[in-house]
Amino acid sequence: MKRTAWAVAGVFLLAFAVFEAVKHGGWTVGAVLLGLIGPDLTFLAGIGAPPAERGVLPRRVVPFYNAAHHWAGPVVLLVVFSFVASPAAFTLGLAWLAHIVVDRAFGYGLRTADGRQRATA
Repeated sequence: MKRTAWAVAGVFLLAFAVFEAVKHGGWTVGAVLLGLIGPDLTFLAGIGAPPAERGVLPRRVVPFYNAAHHWAGPVVLLVVFSFVASPAAFTLGLAWLAHIVVDRAFGYGLRTADGRQRATA
């Protein structure tokens, strides 16, 4: 049931982000792409790291991964840019939060310091 709720929220946020991109055009299209792809670019910090076991991130990637996959960043963007006119920044927040929520729907979450998946409640 929990993953279903994450999936429903993810579909809503993705639809909202696409709606905003179509409505405003221009920079918002790039903002959607950055929000959807950007958090996973943190994996690039692991280039050259010694291989870890399957499903475990290299230690040096974990802080970047966790920062990019925590809800606080996109929520701050959404709150601030609800009051300050910047459709691209607002849309970036929507897409970024959608990325995080879809990850949760597929069972991916934040990592422990040693790179393993954190246990979810």
